[in-house]
Amino acid sequence: MEAATFDTSTDRPQRSVGVTTMKAIVQDTYGSVDVLQLRDVATPAIGEHDVLVLVRAAAVNPADWAIMGGLPYIARPAPMYGLRTPKNPVRGTDVAGRVEAVGSAVTRFRPGDEVFGWCRGAFAEYAAASEDGLAIKPADLTFEQAAAIPMAGSVALQALRDHGQVQAGQKVLINGASGGIGTFAVQIAKSLGAEVTGVCGTSNGEMVRSIGADHVIDYTVDDFTKNGERYDFILDNISNRSLSDLRRALTPTGMLVPNGGQFQNRWFSSAGRLIKAMASFRFVSQRLGRFVVAQKHDDLRALKDLVEAGTVMPVIDRTYPLSETAAAMSYVGTGHARGKVVINV
Repeated sequence: MEAATFDTSTDRPQRSVGVTTMKAIVQDTYGSVDVLQLRDVATPAIGEHDVLVLVRAAAVNPADWAIMGGLPYIARPAPMYGLRTPKNPVRGTDVAGRVEAVGSAVTRFRPGDEVFGWCRGAFAEYAAASEDGLAIKPADLTFEQAAAIPMAGSVALQALRDHGQVQAGQKVLINGASGGIGTFAVQIAKSLGAEVTGVCGTSNGEMVRSIGADHVIDYTVDDFTKNGERYDFILDNISNRSLSDLRRALTPTGMLVPNGGQFQNRWFSSAGRLIKAMASFRFVSQRLGRFVVAQKHDDLRALKDLVEAGTVMPVIDRTYPLSETAAAMSYVGTGHARGKVVINV
């Protein structure tokens, strides 16, 4: 490796663009967190429309935990997986950092810009990203806070704004309101003018109320599907209630987005539940919203605007150094993270 220069403004070792190797969390095979290793690997090359990011922080998503284990099996032919071994051995997609270099066709960024967004292999010192997958970091956020936004914020935004088309005055329920997606969903629903109910455990009720929920239901005490309330939109991040129960909690024309990814079924994950939901909603006026989150530059800009307006603020549970990424992944795998888990690089 080339000798590091020292950036006194950040007390962080900085390496030149020509560096050939970097530290990264690598997995050569699918499995538990034991497959994750901190190793020296080649610094990623970038194409003409790509940006090389000096990573300062990376968020851990349930999807990272699932892909680490190659789950569900039916998804392995997908581009982000690999049939027998991971196509990309470095996990992580949510990133925040500084632009180190840009491809010849890049027009939005220049070296030194502070950015956040989606990349290929965030659990590393450097990551390559498409120009369209990044946006300028909100000025008042730390790198850790900015890294927490892309995946969870985009899912919440697309579910509520695009698929639910939530309007002012509507009643919205977020099941799993204290998780990564849930904390963004509560705040985004409020920004759209909805009356928001958050469902969470006892210890998280105060936090969920503090980020804007009008009502909080403790799932250990009350069952929101049996209290007689009806909602125009339900975002279900947990999948701990039956489809018939969820439909009972909807208004006659309400929409359910079943977002909970359950991996007890290692072959199909939540696909079986979604197929049942499609059949259940086929002959009724209630609607089923189903989608795969899309990586959109405009959505990163929209989330940035919400943050800078003071409407949305990332909630971070824990941070870990890069060397403890396995512990971070293990914690996310429990399904009990409060907000987001972030890696400091």
